[in-house]
Amino acid sequence: MPERFTSRASSLVAAGAAVLLLAAAASAQRLTGTENGEWRYLGGDAGHTRSSALDQIDGDNFSDLEVAWIWRGDNYGPNLDYFNRSTPIYVDGVLYTVASPRRQVVAIDPATGETLWTFREPETVRHLRSPRQAYGKGVAYAEVNGRGVIFVTSPAFFLWALDAETGRPLENWGRRIPLDGFPPSGGLDLIPPLVEDWGRWVDRAASYDPGYGIPRELGMVTASAPPIVVNGVVVVLVGHQPSYGQTRIENVPGDIMGVDAATGEVLWKFHTIPRPGEFGHETWHNDAWQWSGDMSTWAPASADPELGLVYLVTNASTVQSYAGHRPGDNLFGGSVLALDVETGERRWHFQIHRSDQWNYDLPTPPMLMDLTVDGEEIPALIQNTKQGLVFAFNRETGEPIWPIEDREVIQTEVPGNYTSPRQPYPTWPEPVDPIVLTGLTEEFVIDYTPELRQEALAILEHYRVGGLYVPALPENHTNDFYNNVGCQGGGNVIPHPPVADPSTGMMFNSHRRSCNAPSFMRPTGGVDEDNPDYARPGPGGATPNSTPTTGTTVAAWLPGGFRRPTPEQEPFVSVSGLPRIDGLRLYKPMDNQLTAYQMNTGDKAWSLPVGETAQVIRENPRLAGVDIPNVGGAGFSIQLVTGDLLVQTRSLSEGTRQIVPDAPLLLHGRDKYTGEILGSVELPAPGQYGMMTYLHEGRQYIVVQIGSIQTGFPGSLVAYALP
Repeated sequence: MPERFTSRASSLVAAGAAVLLLAAAASAQRLTGTENGEWRYLGGDAGHTRSSALDQIDGDNFSDLEVAWIWRGDNYGPNLDYFNRSTPIYVDGVLYTVASPRRQVVAIDPATGETLWTFREPETVRHLRSPRQAYGKGVAYAEVNGRGVIFVTSPAFFLWALDAETGRPLENWGRRIPLDGFPPSGGLDLIPPLVEDWGRWVDRAASYDPGYGIPRELGMVTASAPPIVVNGVVVVLVGHQPSYGQTRIENVPGDIMGVDAATGEVLWKFHTIPRPGEFGHETWHNDAWQWSGDMSTWAPASADPELGLVYLVTNASTVQSYAGHRPGDNLFGGSVLALDVETGERRWHFQIHRSDQWNYDLPTPPMLMDLTVDGEEIPALIQNTKQGLVFAFNRETGEPIWPIEDREVIQTEVPGNYTSPRQPYPTWPEPVDPIVLTGLTEEFVIDYTPELRQEALAILEHYRVGGLYVPALPENHTNDFYNNVGCQGGGNVIPHPPVADPSTGMMFNSHRRSCNAPSFMRPTGGVDEDNPDYARPGPGGATPNSTPTTGTTVAAWLPGGFRRPTPEQEPFVSVSGLPRIDGLRLYKPMDNQLTAYQMNTGDKAWSLPVGETAQVIRENPRLAGVDIPNVGGAGFSIQLVTGDLLVQTRSLSEGTRQIVPDAPLLLHGRDKYTGEILGSVELPAPGQYGMMTYLHEGRQYIVVQIGSIQTGFPGSLVAYALP
């Protein structure tokens, strides 16, 4: 299948839409969650496609949408920032979400935006120490013994079961939490069952303080993604402090737990770092399994209730920029995991990247939909990556739908470090951006003018061009090139998750091109420190997300070194990143691109820029009089599918906080077959992370998560409906 690496991305004309529908007719079945106009899961259905069959709002009337209500998240306490990652769910005529760093659970009237009830966990020191306070993505729902129950994991790592009608914690559920102000039931302290069989915890269990949590020298555990309930089992996800913000090499393992939805009893636990005798244990050398932790499940999960499987994606282990303390491929880091929801046993897995030291954690849930590939009906799982790769599997067996190749990658030169010699690449579908296959080769060098191209090529002669897996160099390296250069095509898809349309087999992916020279690595000399760039202010201190070590288990090398250049290299000095030419990047930019795939064939259906080319390019003196192609604007595209519409707006992502004054913030209704904008309405603030839709009393609503520092509405929601 190598010939498929040639470009096959062509715009799909409307006349071809009928062909797509016929080709996908056999794959029109949706997973449960959006029947009768509901939105029962964070991603709409259990397959996390962020798609609904509702079609009351369409291309003909989209511009007639009016604001039905605005719900203000800042009414529920101060936000650490403007982020709003919590997508509401809609069940039995009520919306449910979370708000503020306290992750307060809120029930909302879907017609008016009025708050119906709230639940807030009592404050603890353990909550103040949490590194993921403002990153709650929502709640889970299940019917238990005839009544609706809302499940939420708090930043302090307590699990709560709340009556969906009243918000009160359930009686006779879970275990009593022995802290002042906590209700007698309805909650479960997740730390004891998480660590009870962890060797480093054995001597600490007797002195455990549930108000404080795990001692700082052992680590920190929290959650950002909500649990998911499958066939009566609440599957709990785990988070940690991002390990690029610290020097410690030990932490708490991010094991995955299953809890009985009816009683709160812990049913099973899956070790994300395999213990002796377990599958994958041999991928942890030098006994690193005993103390290396993290392996978080940041992203939400998806599930196939009929198969009885829950699907999760994992982070890397501690200190992502250096792996010398944990040599080996490190299963189950950077992996897609399919677990039996009844027993917690592994049914299948695939490791997307081995021994991660690039912060390539899988940040978006596996998407599930049925496909018809070469005449064969396949229950599919599609996994998008930060790098811009698209992996596709049979979700029942784990078999790749199209071949996946192992390819050799550049090896580390940092003393004592470890890099896996080979990494997996899907042969099909092609990546969202072809630059990820080759790196910054001549094909992708800036070519607005011949002069700029020659200047860029001259600079790049001083660098070694690699692909996705480019390791950082030690600051004292003696190579005849200045630094390595690697490229990504996907970007951080946490705040702009891809979406899919099960009725047609289409997938929509927002992406951006990025090429960089990594920071040089420097020896730490055993000094314990937290990276101040990742410290976030919070109540009671400057770094509530700090998890310092004891000073005896510090990584040997970390980014931040500096190599003194030779005189020939002097013009190109950069501790990290790549030099620019009068503010212009050396590579052809692609700043905000939206690409549609027809996943029944794996082909790209269409691809287009979102927003307008940045002013720094359009008004650059070096480009006066030059016809500049549109490469998209700031932020990322966020979207959902409803009927034949792709509802889409630009998000104000973490890395692009500036908006253009007086520029309209628009929500578009696009033709999902072509990307054409059919109608638009104004937003009161930039979009954030996601959106959802539901049908309430015969009226369809579209809810967009919004917020920004400049325009206000932090952590808020706006709902649109037809007049």
